[in-house]
Amino acid sequence: MRKIGLWLALAGVLATTPAFAASGDQARWKAEAARVTIVRDDWGIAHVHGHSDADAVFGMVYAQAEDDFHRIEINYLTNLGRMSEAEGDKFIAQDLRARLYVDPEDLKARYAKAPASLRALMDAWADGLNDFLATHPKVKPEALTHFEPWMALSFSEGSIGGDIERIDLKALADFYGEPRVASLELAQAERLATPIGSNGIAIAPSNTVDHHALLLINPHTSYYFRSELQMSSDQGLNAYGAATWGQFFLYQGFNARLGWMHTSSHSNAVDQYLETIFHKDGALYYRYGGTLRPVRSSKVVIRYRAGDGSFAEKSFTIYKTHHGPIVAKSGDKWVAEAMMFKPVEALEQGFGLTKATTFADYMKVMEFKANTSNNTVYADADGNIAYLHPQFIPRRNDKFDYDQPLDGSDPNTDWDGVHALNEAPHLLNPSVGWIQNTNNGPYTSAGPDSPKAEDFPRYMDDTGENLRGLHAIALLTGRHDFSLQGLRAAAFDPNLPGFQILIPALLKAYDATPDGDPTKAALTDQVAALRGWDERWGVDSIPTALAVYWGEALWKTSGKTPSARVVEVQALIAQTSDAQKLAALQAASAKLTADFGTWRTPWGEINRIQRRTDDLVQPYSDTAASLPVGFTSSLWGSLASISGRKTPDLKRRYGDNGNSFVAVVEFGPRVHAVAITAGGESGDPASKHFDDEALRYTKGELREVYFYPDQLSSHTERTYHPGQP
Repeated sequence: MRKIGLWLALAGVLATTPAFAASGDQARWKAEAARVTIVRDDWGIAHVHGHSDADAVFGMVYAQAEDDFHRIEINYLTNLGRMSEAEGDKFIAQDLRARLYVDPEDLKARYAKAPASLRALMDAWADGLNDFLATHPKVKPEALTHFEPWMALSFSEGSIGGDIERIDLKALADFYGEPRVASLELAQAERLATPIGSNGIAIAPSNTVDHHALLLINPHTSYYFRSELQMSSDQGLNAYGAATWGQFFLYQGFNARLGWMHTSSHSNAVDQYLETIFHKDGALYYRYGGTLRPVRSSKVVIRYRAGDGSFAEKSFTIYKTHHGPIVAKSGDKWVAEAMMFKPVEALEQGFGLTKATTFADYMKVMEFKANTSNNTVYADADGNIAYLHPQFIPRRNDKFDYDQPLDGSDPNTDWDGVHALNEAPHLLNPSVGWIQNTNNGPYTSAGPDSPKAEDFPRYMDDTGENLRGLHAIALLTGRHDFSLQGLRAAAFDPNLPGFQILIPALLKAYDATPDGDPTKAALTDQVAALRGWDERWGVDSIPTALAVYWGEALWKTSGKTPSARVVEVQALIAQTSDAQKLAALQAASAKLTADFGTWRTPWGEINRIQRRTDDLVQPYSDTAASLPVGFTSSLWGSLASISGRKTPDLKRRYGDNGNSFVAVVEFGPRVHAVAITAGGESGDPASKHFDDEALRYTKGELREVYFYPDQLSSHTERTYHPGQP
């Protein structure tokens, strides 16, 4: 039995049977399928071609469903606010949060008013999924037995965590009187104690051997979060990359002319307002300026599966002000959440980027201003490289701190439209010839050519530098001989700048300790190992394991949440004593010895990748087969990142987040790319493509991308139309 929650081991549920399809629907699906050809290469990756863009969408989502319908369904149950239909009442709070924004009748109305070209894509999307269910009767959906075109609007943000996840579920549940709280991201937060992120690097022709622009695409997400594929049509579509399961656009990728990499941004585009509430004549009002405004209310009904398999319903009255829905209570104030909700524009932007062929085209699509969460690193065949900040940034009064809840009664705290694209930090062709973003701020994105913080409001970004940023800048500065393979090597560079900062502080503490101190005597060999270490990860490296365990113990001693921000790493050194630093090394040594018999344990014996089933929470086992991984968490500044589960029943660590998809692209006369996906393309454990990329993944050995038909012709495993066996 599969597990439903992305991070939770969940009980099995009763599946329903897909709704009977009318003969007219089946005839339409058959006609669409006939216009689509799917070629599976020797890695199982789908190369989908359709007569029209809509046909390509039909085929690409059909191919995704072949690979892992389960993950598609979970994404839409989550975003439609229907997880409770599969998983019961513990998901009601999560569903309620989604339904604060997603109202089926509203999405149907938006669909009806959407441009005809977008409606055609949404129609094809629904048809592709419904045709898959009709032709695969053994696939039993948990709750979504039929897809309608408007549903695509519920999930238009392809990043790992949308803005809605900033709403605290426990506070929301408490406000609306919901006693049980479970969610995918709550479990993620409990399981993953280390920072995560993504890497984007663009290299200008002036810094490359063959004078072609290069792009590194390296999102750090949960493993198996996206499907790698190619989609093309006779209408000019031809793009390759990673699509978040169930979406019909490529979230990270490239076409023959340009490529894009999105990294999670720290730009502030979500705000909370403290509303002063009044009860008057049986109605609710809130103060705004010198007036009282009525609080809007509406009913939301959540359908959930009861323990006996039957269905029940729970109703809520939800409240909204002009700032947004009420999501919590703070003292005697109600908390309203302000965030962007532009699902039509977001889908137009997401798909439109795949068809852009010049930087001007790309920027024209960005004018939809329907992205709040991503920085973008860009490169193209004309030799351009660029950095773009999120496109939806509310214009605000910079005297207020928008990282804190605002006084909702003060009109001066309100949003005043949205910034123009050129009003946000951005770069085009900096003279240094490179751009990087590692979820750090834009103000170090191109060394001395970076945008200047003083030129922008504070709310544009105040995250500062992180360790991966230091790492990337060191690799890029002054180098003019990059090639495709050279950039690949940089993406897996084993240096750990976090320990280049931390280890000297440990050595200083050790050297300052009197020779007669028993702690010093007990740590002689460990300190010698770290003193002789070059701060580079590796599967055979004993110091890597010792340093990671020591660093984690030191963060625990500090009582602070582990952070890869440079200022916080420096504060960790300053705020822990010499004795604490040495005690943390003792604790690390003891933990390694207890778990593995000796502190002299190579990192690869500890740090592993294992894929046994298609459960969204892998049932890891120290006695089952697994592969060693040399790179570490991004917490220590490793560009290649892995982090995962650490539970009492496991001695080893098993990655489930980090380098989920990696691609390096060269934009010459013909685009040339290499890539890797964690594990494999298929979610079927019986498929040879379930984990056929795992060994390459651990070694950073990216495989050739078959972008052109002449590349694909000698690497074809199967060619077929949707619906064919």
